[in-house]
Amino acid sequence: MPRQIRLNAFMMNCVGHLAPGQWTGPADNSIGYLDTDYWVDLAKVLERGLFDGLFLGDVTGIYDVFGASPAAAVRTAAQVPMNDPVPLIPLMAHATKSLGFGVTVSVAYEAPYLLARRFTTLDHLTKGRVAWNIVTSYLQSGARSLGETQLRAHDERYDRADEFLEVCYKLWEGSWADGAVKRDAARGIYADPEQVRPIVHKGRYFQSEGIFQCEPSPQRTPLLFQAGGSTRGTQFAAKHAECIFVGAPTRNGLRKSVQAIRAALEEAERAPDSALLFAMCTVIVDETAQRAQARYEAYRQRASYEGALALLSGWTGIDLSRYKPEDTLHYVDTDAGQSALASFSKLDPDREWTVRDAVEFVTIGGRGAVIVGDAAQVADELQSLVEETGIDGFNLAWVESPRTFHDVVDYLVPELQRRGAYKTSYEEGTLREKLLGQGAHLEAPHVGARLRFDSGAAQ
Repeated sequence: MPRQIRLNAFMMNCVGHLAPGQWTGPADNSIGYLDTDYWVDLAKVLERGLFDGLFLGDVTGIYDVFGASPAAAVRTAAQVPMNDPVPLIPLMAHATKSLGFGVTVSVAYEAPYLLARRFTTLDHLTKGRVAWNIVTSYLQSGARSLGETQLRAHDERYDRADEFLEVCYKLWEGSWADGAVKRDAARGIYADPEQVRPIVHKGRYFQSEGIFQCEPSPQRTPLLFQAGGSTRGTQFAAKHAECIFVGAPTRNGLRKSVQAIRAALEEAERAPDSALLFAMCTVIVDETAQRAQARYEAYRQRASYEGALALLSGWTGIDLSRYKPEDTLHYVDTDAGQSALASFSKLDPDREWTVRDAVEFVTIGGRGAVIVGDAAQVADELQSLVEETGIDGFNLAWVESPRTFHDVVDYLVPELQRRGAYKTSYEEGTLREKLLGQGAHLEAPHVGARLRFDSGAAQ
């Protein structure tokens, strides 16, 4: 029996996500990101293809590391301009019934209470179909824009995030009992005050005291995603995440990442298979292999090398304008996204990357694999990756919008279903229930479950 493959679509609320330059193509419609119909139509396509979710990335700040200037990013639309992804979710949820929605929100620049209330609202409006990708932000430009003099040190950002999550768990899990909401019109009692209590938190980074303003949502705590690739980031993911993103340009690097995460889960006293692992990937599939390859070559011709330089410099915190294209890309610790550089220079010691190699690689699909072919060829490769690396599914990035996802739904999904490797209908329930096959709420031994009202531990 083949393993079931999970699929998420990977987008940002912007023109160019992980394929700089492709917006210039005659059939690309990514400049429609400002239009409500663009997102609603996309959500309907993904639900038709039984995607588990639409995952919306986000970043706070501008990619201004390359050449110490934002010019390259602005000129090529390398994740700028970019809008807030959160307001898109109720629009798309209203147009769908089962598709999940993951959204990236940083813990770096806002209060836990406000973020907790926002996600509870989203969980209510989506009927339990929302997930949170927890990030700590990595751009100096974002720190400056939000009034900070500089970005916090890499590991300190995760220390602060641990405490941020503790406050959120207390609010989501510990302020309201499961039976607190009565909605008893005859007695005029909406909620029992004896079953609603204030949380008290006094920590190094945060203080919060009072009753959570929101009644419990279907999942209480949204399904938790994380993508930490550094040693500290992996520890954080193992403690909190129920789904974890991994990204590496080679199969060997991907396998090594998976092994590190499974080991970290055990060290955190969780089962090694208690989190689903999604690999970043870009699929270019067509009716025939020849047509798919021809489109890939056209994409390569249209790709923006300058835009990729802006992205990779921002991800790594290293100004690549200071290096020659033939220089070797060596790993160094920075306060930016350490996993981005490690994926090229550390995870796979069998390959040496030049600056040109890495930049050309990320022009299509960022740091994930690119798979080109007809439906059978792409399905073979996806199944092979799942079997050989131990991942559970893929975060599929787009090259040409919306064609990339139309082609996946029309060509690849039927082939995977024919092989018994992809679902033929959605499961019932919340996103947590659909993905993890458990209840709607966090379950022990997850750290958040220990702070539930009935445990008496919320304070």
